[in-house]
Amino acid sequence: MKISNMHWQQVEDYLKKDDRAVLPIGSTEQHAFLSLSVDSILSEKVSADAAEPLGVPVFPALPYGITPYFTAYPGTISLKVETHARIMHDILDNLKRQGFRRILIVNGHGGNQPAQSAAGEWQSVNEEMTIKFHNWWNAPKTWAKVKEIDPVASHASWMENFPWTRIAGVDQPTQQKPMIDFTKLRLYGPTALRDFLGDGNFGGYYERSDAEMAALWDVAVAETRELLETNWS
Repeated sequence: MKISNMHWQQVEDYLKKDDRAVLPIGSTEQHAFLSLSVDSILSEKVSADAAEPLGVPVFPALPYGITPYFTAYPGTISLKVETHARIMHDILDNLKRQGFRRILIVNGHGGNQPAQSAAGEWQSVNEEMTIKFHNWWNAPKTWAKVKEIDPVASHASWMENFPWTRIAGVDQPTQQKPMIDFTKLRLYGPTALRDFLGDGNFGGYYERSDAEMAALWDVAVAETRELLETNWS
């Protein structure tokens, strides 16, 4: 249940019986021919779909992440690591003050890994809180499903091409892009990296069938829901 579809009295009533919440975090960055908001769209939707039958509130996705390497692509916005950490701490401070005690952070962007350290640091001085950090796209069951469908998959390829991340009227290329040399990925500054990547897809087909994507999504939602339901202590 999305916080954006609730009013404050409903949240207050919820907190009388439960203390779980979901905080999706994403980014605004290039994804080849897909939306610049892919990571935020997917982290929020997988959270909402997972939490809906449980009645757990899902906060809006933090739309900006840590993505300095893509800043030569127009539309990409990157936060400094320390800025992102402070925002995370501020959000968690507020959740604690209101009575939330169990927080699932659902991350949709690989560059946000410092947020896991920031959340762990915050929890170390807020010991009454329990924080789980979930990279939904490469969690064990979801990543196994990706590999089952097509092992050639990465950033801005078919594995992020869902009906809700596509741009209307934009046709995807039909070829399979060769996988990039990942040893070179962090050697380049933003301008050189754009020259190296071209359209921004790291490798793989740009799209697969809607049936395959629905099967992948079902696994991702179930895996996320399991984290919400179990092993909080």
